[in-house]
Amino acid sequence: MSTPTESTKSHIIKPSTTISSEFTTITEGKATILTPKKDEVFYNPIQQFNRDLSIMIIRAFQQMRQDNATTARKKKKLNGLKILEALSASGLRSCRYGLEIPEATKIVANDLSHDAVASITKNIEHNGLTDKVVANQGDAIKFMASTSEKFHVVDLDPYGTAAPFIDSAIQCLEDGGLLLVTCTDAGVLASAAYPEKCFSLYGGNNFGHNQENHEAGIRLILNLVATTAAKYGKSITPLLSLSIDYYYRLAIVVRHSPINVKKLSSQSGIVYSCTGCGTKQEQVLGVVNDNKYGYAKVRKGMINDDGSCRYCSRSINVTGPMSMMDIQDASFIERVKNMVNSVTIKSGEPKADKDKEVEEDECYGTTKRIHGMLSVAKSELNGVFDIINLNAVSKLFKTPPMPLSHFANAISNLGYHISLTHVKANSVKTDAPQELVFKIFEAWLIESNKLYIKEIESKPEEEITEKMKEKVEKIKNKHNHCHNEIGNNIITYLDTQNLDVEIDFETKTPESDKLEKLRKSGMVLFQENPRKNWGPQSMAKK
Repeated sequence: MSTPTESTKSHIIKPSTTISSEFTTITEGKATILTPKKDEVFYNPIQQFNRDLSIMIIRAFQQMRQDNATTARKKKKLNGLKILEALSASGLRSCRYGLEIPEATKIVANDLSHDAVASITKNIEHNGLTDKVVANQGDAIKFMASTSEKFHVVDLDPYGTAAPFIDSAIQCLEDGGLLLVTCTDAGVLASAAYPEKCFSLYGGNNFGHNQENHEAGIRLILNLVATTAAKYGKSITPLLSLSIDYYYRLAIVVRHSPINVKKLSSQSGIVYSCTGCGTKQEQVLGVVNDNKYGYAKVRKGMINDDGSCRYCSRSINVTGPMSMMDIQDASFIERVKNMVNSVTIKSGEPKADKDKEVEEDECYGTTKRIHGMLSVAKSELNGVFDIINLNAVSKLFKTPPMPLSHFANAISNLGYHISLTHVKANSVKTDAPQELVFKIFEAWLIESNKLYIKEIESKPEEEITEKMKEKVEKIKNKHNHCHNEIGNNIITYLDTQNLDVEIDFETKTPESDKLEKLRKSGMVLFQENPRKNWGPQSMAKK
C-alpha cells in the first residue's frame, strides 16, 4: 500500500485543555488520555505493541473488505466501520481507533466498572471524539449477547482469558466480521502448571514442558473459537495468530457458512506428544473426501505397541483437541505489512502537543517490532506445528549447539522446507520427517566427536585426564556415542532404519539462503525488558 495521502489521514480535533490536578496525562499514538493519579483504571504501556498492531490489522481488514466489495463491473463503497471494544478500561484503545482509523464511523467503548466508564467518557471528550466514540457501562457478555447492533470488528482484550466472552462476541459480529482476541494467560496456555485450568477454559490439553507450547496455545484458542462459532452455523478463518511476550493476539474472520462447519472435524485433532524426545504426531478427528464427511482412521505412526515412543521409548501424552488450521494468512499479513511500511520508522516518542497535527509517521512507537514479527509470521510454514528448538535437541544428543544455518542447509539439501517461527528464538519449522531430523543431529554428533578427538590428541600428554581418555575410547568404538539415555535410544532406533542419506551442513540452497537473510535483516522480534517487573499488571478494581 502506498503512503496515505492527506485526504486519508485522520482529522485531529483539538482536545479540551482543562485538566484537573487529580489526573495524569498519557500520550500514545494520536490520543492523549487522562488517568487518575490513584491509577484505579490501569494503563499498561507494554501493550502499546498490541494497540499499534491492532490499528494496522483493522485498517488492512477494512481495505480487504473494500477490495472484496469492488468488482470489475461496479464499485461499491462501504458505509464505514463499526467497532466494539468490549472491555475498554481507560478508553485509550477506543480513542486511538477513533483518531487513527479513518474508516471507523462508530466505536462503542464498554466496561463494567463505573469508574472505568467515567474515565472513558472523560477521555472521549478530551480527544474531541463525542461524535464517533460512545461509552457504555455494562457486563460485556450480557451486552454483546443482547444488543441488536452488529459490529464489523469486535475487540476482546480482557484481563486473563477471553474464553468466557467468545460466544457472545460471535453473536454480535457482522457476517464476515473481524474478531480480535487477546488472552493474557500464557501461564495457563503455554506451561504445565495449570493443566486442569487449560482444559476447563479451552477444552483441551497443551504439550506440557515442550518448546511448542506457545503455538499449542494459539491452536487451543482457535479451536475454542471454531467450535463456538460452529454452534451458530459459522466458520472461522485465522488471518494472523501471534504469541507475544506473555499474551496471545489473534485476528479471525467469522462467516456464516454451514457447509464449512461440516468440515470442522477435519480441521480439529489431537496430538501425541513424546515426553522424552518431544516428537509430535497429529491425529485429525474427521476426514473429507469428495465432499463426504466421515471419521478419521487411527494412525500408528510413532507409537509402539506398549504405548511408548518408537524413537526414545519414553511415555506419550495425548494433547488437544486443538485446531489443525493454517494459523497465518500470508496475503493478509502482506496487507498489514504494507500498512506498517507506509509509516516511517522513527525511534522518538510521539508528540505530546495536541495543538499540532500529529502525523502518522510520528504516532507509532513499535513499528520495527511489528514489521519483524509480521515478516517471520508470514514466512512460517503453514500446516506444520512441530517446532524444533535446536538447543533442546542438541541437548538430547549431548552435542555443542548446532548453528541454525547448518541445520537449514542440511534440511534444504535433502529437499525439504524450513522456516523460522515467531514464537521462540533459535527454533524452526520443517516438513522433513522426524527420522531425518534426528539423522541430521546424529551426523552433527559424529562431526562434533571427531573434532573432540582431534582436540584431545593435540594436547600434551600431561594435560589429558583419565576422563578424557575414557571418553575418547568410547567415541572411537562408536563415533555417535552421546552419553545420554534419550539420545542413545534415538540412535539405536536409527541404526535399525538403515537411512542412507548424505548430510550436507555447508552447501547453501535458495531456501536456506532466504532464511539466513531474514535472520540477519536486523528485524526486531522479541521484546526487550522495558522496565523493572514488566508484564501483566494487577487486575483493575471494580
